[in-house]
Amino acid sequence: MQETRQARICRMLQKELAAIFQAQTRMMPGVLVSVTRVRISPDLSICTANLSVFPSERGEEILKNIQASEKQIRYELGTRVRNQMRIIPELRFFIDDSLDYLEKIDELLKK
Repeated sequence: MQETRQARICRMLQKELAAIFQAQTRMMPGVLVSVTRVRISPDLSICTANLSVFPSERGEEILKNIQASEKQIRYELGTRVRNQMRIIPELRFFIDDSLDYLEKIDELLKK
């Protein structure tokens, strides 16, 4: 279970990462990237973010682009939270496919 400090930092990182992705996806019409969950290690050195991508068909392509520009995203995150955090955590991104899973379950239940 996460402590209160970790939970606050996760919420802050989720908010800032969402703002970064919103600014980046403005250049790509028809694509929406949202940060669904952020977890941080107890020593605050590793941040794991789950991303939801719309349309989901382009999820792998967008995840590869995000992972390629991970250092740039970390730098921008650092400029946004430099007054709240001493060390900017290493970022790891994963696709959150829970919405696709829910759609499949709905389709099976309708049959």
